[in-house]
Amino acid sequence: MSLLYNRKVLLGVSGSIAAYKSAHLVRELIKRGAEVQVVITDAAKDFVTPLTLSTLSTRPVYSAFIEDEQKAYGVWNNHVEMGLWADLMVIAPASSNTLSKMATGACDNLLTAVYLSAKCPVFAAPAMDLDMYANGATSDNIKVLEQRGVGIIDSDYGELASGLVGKGRMAEPEAIADHLEEYLSSTLPLYGKKVLINAGPTHEHLDPVRFLGNNSSGKMGAAIAAAARDLGGNVHLVLGPTQAALDLKGIKVTRVTSADDMLSAMVSEFTDSSLTVCCAAVSDYKPVSQAEHKIKKSDEGNSLTISLEKTPDILSTLGKMKGDGNFLVGFALETRDGESYAKQKLIKKNASAIVLNTLGKEGVGFETDTNEVSVYTVTGKTFSFPLTSKIALGKSLLELFMSEFNLSDA
Repeated sequence: MSLLYNRKVLLGVSGSIAAYKSAHLVRELIKRGAEVQVVITDAAKDFVTPLTLSTLSTRPVYSAFIEDEQKAYGVWNNHVEMGLWADLMVIAPASSNTLSKMATGACDNLLTAVYLSAKCPVFAAPAMDLDMYANGATSDNIKVLEQRGVGIIDSDYGELASGLVGKGRMAEPEAIADHLEEYLSSTLPLYGKKVLINAGPTHEHLDPVRFLGNNSSGKMGAAIAAAARDLGGNVHLVLGPTQAALDLKGIKVTRVTSADDMLSAMVSEFTDSSLTVCCAAVSDYKPVSQAEHKIKKSDEGNSLTISLEKTPDILSTLGKMKGDGNFLVGFALETRDGESYAKQKLIKKNASAIVLNTLGKEGVGFETDTNEVSVYTVTGKTFSFPLTSKIALGKSLLELFMSEFNLSDA
């Protein structure tokens, strides 16, 4: 999911040939889930029609304090309300004239009035011919705006409408949308922090068609991964074999099959991870050897003996590697004496916290969309989360980890 999802974006369009790109920008922002309100100057109407932008944004396009059709009814376009409505404002293209007005505080049209009223972060994507862009007056205006906190989305180098080649082209719509997302990421509490998670089952093969495994869907781990992604984390999910539909967009996923595969993937990513959550239901045992061909049912005897050996203990291995900058959370699933086992596991595995699942209640455990857990921390605290959706629980658990481990300040 894009960080622009459900964000309210004010798009200002000023008089430049690059205004034709504003239609593509509206579509790009809409595609990423944003609500877009367009404010256009009269000069921009010579390059792109309000009807086009209105159709693409599914909202009226405003260009004056009082539109012709509003005069009879005493209705006007409230620039203050628009400035308060927006989560972000981007002026693209920002012509030399509009940049000058923004820098000097001139307020002779609806766009500049909305800009001066905006309480949200404001960005400008300059667009003009290369000599205008290189002029000292333009450079000074851009510097003034940057000093006031306006984000400048730098112009591209290339062929211009005049036929000259140089700097002054408005950044492409995709690049502008990316710039807005990067800004939003930088404001999130997990920005720049790596979060490593494992989820799902492991399969330990007896032969080419059979395996030892369990019914884990990976939904709980994927929910935590999605919550970390939405808070700006650099998320790496090591995922066992599952057919469940999971929200993995924007998450780096490494798919594995066996416990050995999962251990290798986790160890290789652990050292620089700020938070690691071991949520996977890893098989405790694996066959000592895997048959090369399918094991056939024998006519002799009614039983089959298979020799098993322990799989590697992933949480314990990571606990031994854990340094001051690593916070390690494990999951435990128990059918009895859950609190006692969880607290023992917390110390034995050198974890920062253990999340306990207790089977036996409806809606708790594998393959469900809901869960109920208790969390035990190394500092002796206990937290309980009643039955709720795994998506909601993933967000709640991540918020708890961030608070208890001071991740947003680390």
